[in-house]
Amino acid sequence: MNILDLARFQFGMTTIFHFFFVPFSIGTGLVVAIMETMWVRTKDRLYLRMTKFWGNIFLLSFAVGVVTGIIQEFQFGMNWSDYSRFMGDIFGAPLAIEALLAFFMESTFLGLWIFTWKMVKPWLHNLFMWLVTAASMLSAFWIITANAFMQHPTGYAIKNGRAVMTSFPKLIANTQAWYEFSHVIAGAIAMGGFLIAGMAAFKLLNKQLKEKDFFKRSLKLGLVVGLVGSIAVFAAGDRQMSALIKDQPMKFAATEGEFKNSPDPAPWKLIDVIDPVTHEEKFTIEIPYMLSLLSFHKPYGSIEGMDSVNKKLQAKYGDQNNYYPPINTLFLSFHLMALFGMAMLGVAVLGLFFARKKSQLLFRQKWMLWIVGLFTFVPFITNTTGWLVTELGRYPWTVYGLFTIKQSVSPNVSVGSLLTSNIIYFLLFTFLAIVMVSLVVKELKKGPDADEESTLSSEQEVDPFNKEAFE
Repeated sequence: MNILDLARFQFGMTTIFHFFFVPFSIGTGLVVAIMETMWVRTKDRLYLRMTKFWGNIFLLSFAVGVVTGIIQEFQFGMNWSDYSRFMGDIFGAPLAIEALLAFFMESTFLGLWIFTWKMVKPWLHNLFMWLVTAASMLSAFWIITANAFMQHPTGYAIKNGRAVMTSFPKLIANTQAWYEFSHVIAGAIAMGGFLIAGMAAFKLLNKQLKEKDFFKRSLKLGLVVGLVGSIAVFAAGDRQMSALIKDQPMKFAATEGEFKNSPDPAPWKLIDVIDPVTHEEKFTIEIPYMLSLLSFHKPYGSIEGMDSVNKKLQAKYGDQNNYYPPINTLFLSFHLMALFGMAMLGVAVLGLFFARKKSQLLFRQKWMLWIVGLFTFVPFITNTTGWLVTELGRYPWTVYGLFTIKQSVSPNVSVGSLLTSNIIYFLLFTFLAIVMVSLVVKELKKGPDADEESTLSSEQEVDPFNKEAFE
C-alpha cells in the first residue's frame, strides 16, 4: 500500500457512501411532495398519512446525507491539498453558492415543513416541501458544476500553476454539467420511486397487514415515479454518452471494451473478457450494429479504440503517462448500470400493468412482490456504477487534461495517517449504515398508525396557558 492508493481508496469510499443518500433524499423528497399535493387537491386523508409516514424516512436519509457530506469535505482538505490549491479558484464559487444559497434554502424550508403542520394552510405547507425538493436539486447542480469542470474544463486560465476562473457563465454553461445534472436527477427520481415501491412491497408480503390500501397506493405511486425516472435516465444517459465520444473518447472506448478502432458498422459487446496487460480479448459476445445505433443513432459509424486514443493523448500531453483507465472495471460498471437500468424500466412497466384495477395480480402473487421489494436495492447499484464510470473513466486525471491524480495528493500525509483515517471512516460509515437501516426498518414496522395516533393525541392536547389546564 502507498499514499496514493490509500488516498484514492478513501475518496472512493467517502464519495460512494455519501452518494447513497444524495439521490435517496432527492428522490424520496419528490415523492413526498407529490403525496402532499395529492392530499391538498383531493382532501383524501390517506395521502396525508402517506406524506407523514414516508416523510419520516426522507428525513432520516437527509440527516445521514448531511453527516456523510461533511466527512467527504474533510477528506478533501486532508488528502488532496495540492488539488485544492490548484482548483480552489474554480471550486470556490459553485461550492459557496451551494452552501450559502441552496443548502441554506433547503434546510430552512425543511425546518418550516417539519414544524408548521398546524400553523399554515395546507397549500403553503405543501409549497415548503416543493421548495425543499427544488433546493436539493439546486444543491446537486452546483456540486455537479464543480465536478463537470473536472470532466471538461471551461471558462478558465492557468496562472502561476493554478486554474483561475475567467468566465463564470462559461463554467455553468458547461455542456457536461447539464448532461451530468439531468442524468443524476433522473436517477434520483427513479431511486425515490423504487425505494417507496420496494419498501411498500415488503410490507404487503405480510398477510396480517391492516394497512393494505395504504401500501398498495404507495407502491403504485412509487412505480409511476420510478417509471418516469427510468425513462428520463435513458434519455439523459444517451445524451451524456454521445458527448463522451468527443470530450472523453478514452472513457467511452473503455466502457465499450474497444482497444482497436471498431469496424463500421460497430457491434456492441454484451460480454467481453479482456486482459488489461496484453489487451487481448479472451471471450466476447457481440450484437451486430448495436454500438453504431447506440452511439450515432444510425446503423453505421465506427468508434475510435483505446490504442489510437492513447497515442493521441501521449502526443498531446507527453508519453510519461499511461492513459488507459481501469478497463475491466469501467466495462463491467457501465454494463451493470445499463442492465439494471433496463430491469428497473421493465419492473416499473410490468408492475403497473399487473397492479391495475382490473388485474391486481401483483398484490396476490408473493413472488411478484418479492421482485419489487428486492428492487429497493437496485438503484444503489445503478447510481454507484454510474459514478464509478464518471470518476474512474478520466484516469489519470483529476482535472481532465490539466492536473493528474499524482499531482493532486497532499505532500504531508503518511501511509500510517491514511490507514488510520481509512479505518476510522470505514467504522463510522458502517455504524451510520447500521443506524440508518435499523431506523428505517423500525419505522416500517411501526407503520402509518403510529403517526396517526400521534396526530390524534396532539390534537387533543390542552394548551398549558389556557385556564382549563389548571382546572
